[in-house]
Amino acid sequence: MQTKTEEGWRPAPVPGTSSLTQVREAARDCTACPLYKRATQTVFGEGPKGAPIMLVGEQPGDYEDVAGKPFVGPAGKIMDRALEEAGIDRKQVYVTNAVKHFKWEPRGKRRIHQKPNSREIAACRPWLEAELRLVRPKLLLCLGSTAGQAIFGPSFRVTRERGRLLSAKLAPKVVATVHPSSLLRQPDEESRQREYAHFVADLRIALRAAGQK
Repeated sequence: MQTKTEEGWRPAPVPGTSSLTQVREAARDCTACPLYKRATQTVFGEGPKGAPIMLVGEQPGDYEDVAGKPFVGPAGKIMDRALEEAGIDRKQVYVTNAVKHFKWEPRGKRRIHQKPNSREIAACRPWLEAELRLVRPKLLLCLGSTAGQAIFGPSFRVTRERGRLLSAKLAPKVVATVHPSSLLRQPDEESRQREYAHFVADLRIALRAAGQK
């Protein structure tokens, strides 16, 4: 993928290799979009090659940017609990994000998440394609709109397709649901419990679609 070098964009340096480790190492030096300039590090996917299910979210958050691992912050803890309740072992799935660098803006001493734009998603797409090619999951689970749009294009809406078994060029079986961070933004406990139960139900749909239950 070619990008505009005068704006600080470069082709993603994805190596032609069958080694997931080598691709992960190459991603550390990615300058395919300007997000690398402010992020602490690239946060690549994590999990076994050959995992039956791949989960893809939007981008690393503040916790992930510091740790260098996907889904280790508050949303990740909710996701872990929901995976366990749905009967999915996180150690047996591959977890990644559509965008590998943390996009943020300062607010006092805090770093506040900003939604990646279409160019940033496109610049990072070769990494996601490489992960799908090497892991070859039976099912791809998209967490949130950015992940869904990275797979299906900008017209994709999670609210319209949530919980349905879909198919895409990059993955023969796809299920979309909300990003677990949305559960943290619910206005009250009743809403949180209702949306959490819905999220777990979506994970169970993904588990069955992957032929794991």
